[in-house]
Amino acid sequence: MFLKRPIFRDLVLLAWPVVLSQLGHVMVGVADSVMIGQTGTIPLAASSFANSLFVILLVFGIGVSFGLTPLVAEADGSKNETKLTLLLGNGLLVNSFVSVILVALLFLGIPFMDLLGQDEEVLALARPYLQSITLSVIPLMVFLALKQFAEGLSDTKMAMIITIGANLLNVLLNYLFIFGKAGLPEMGLLGAGYATLISRVVMAIAMFIYIARSTKFKSFVDGLDLKRYNKAMVIRILKIGVPSGLQYIFEVGAFAIAAVLIGTISPISLAAHQIAISLASVSYMAASGIAAAATVRIGNERGRKNFTAIREAGNAALLLSIALMTFAGLVLFFGRNLLPSFYTDEVEVLRLSTSLLIVAVIFQISDGLQVVGLGMLRGLSDVKLPTGITFFSYWIVSLPLCWLTGIYLNGGVLAIWICLATGLTLAAVLLVWRFRVLTKWVATAEL
Repeated sequence: MFLKRPIFRDLVLLAWPVVLSQLGHVMVGVADSVMIGQTGTIPLAASSFANSLFVILLVFGIGVSFGLTPLVAEADGSKNETKLTLLLGNGLLVNSFVSVILVALLFLGIPFMDLLGQDEEVLALARPYLQSITLSVIPLMVFLALKQFAEGLSDTKMAMIITIGANLLNVLLNYLFIFGKAGLPEMGLLGAGYATLISRVVMAIAMFIYIARSTKFKSFVDGLDLKRYNKAMVIRILKIGVPSGLQYIFEVGAFAIAAVLIGTISPISLAAHQIAISLASVSYMAASGIAAAATVRIGNERGRKNFTAIREAGNAALLLSIALMTFAGLVLFFGRNLLPSFYTDEVEVLRLSTSLLIVAVIFQISDGLQVVGLGMLRGLSDVKLPTGITFFSYWIVSLPLCWLTGIYLNGGVLAIWICLATGLTLAAVLLVWRFRVLTKWVATAEL
């Protein structure tokens, strides 16, 4: 049977730490929303609005860091240690440079937040919160450079441990800072921002210590010279990383702009959106862990020129994604009335959240397939056409439909979510089709 094949087993072994690591990231967001929701609807709406803007540039940085993984996996498959050392140093340089640019852009954009038609009470809380989480981009990008290098070498467990530990710290600091415990002042939403910043600094330091002290990475660290800039290597990282970042911008940016549209309807609609999206993002991040594992496994097989195994690894990733997202959909369906109640007790917010979770159930498999499809194609260094697919699906099809049905035709937040689901489904179909077509050529094409 297919499930007994070694390549499926290897993918699962590689994927589960990444899945738990990704779940750790998103569960902090869920914990943030739950804790912030206890302070009121306005702070919850402000958190949703600020994060909708923040995440647009953040995911670009995350995508750029993903440019390192397939190159490391390919070099590992071909046993090229010199190339691996260069990738570590130049990956750190690229991520550090990109993080500084992202922080500058976010701070430059904060004064213009009032042009987006949001409630004044929401804006008053969102501005300082956005400033605090913006600073966390720099340590996060350093962490991601080290994490993606380790994952490219199939070392996924320590990044998982560090991520979960830092996220538990984040939850603890949230409790202390938001509610003013242990003699600290009550900071509300701003306290959540400070907790995020501190936990990400800890993540970067811990991952650096692990890489520096681990015998597995000793030869790469010993040869590391951050002054050894390699133009060709930087270009290779950016050729994969920048389109990968754009892919995430097009998807996450669509959801962020949808949140802005929803914010023009009412704070109640925006709060309901924040609850539903934070719950739906749990399964999305788990699927992105499978996608990361698929990138590594396919990159390894590409380095070994094992073309049959490339397609088998892709098929295994797709099957694993369908199983995971089917389970997630069942959890959301049966928990649609209970789960939102952890965030708030406001009746209208709960009613809207429950309706949105029904839509989330419907798009679970599509969401999983599209993110895994991107990961599989990234393992083949195929990023240009997939970037076009994401742009077309979300910005040409989904977003105009969101405005038309949700705002112009007064369909509200539910209509907007249905249109977002349409974009996810279209992207999933096209990306899986792209992988299947490309892998028919893979034995003869020079990838």
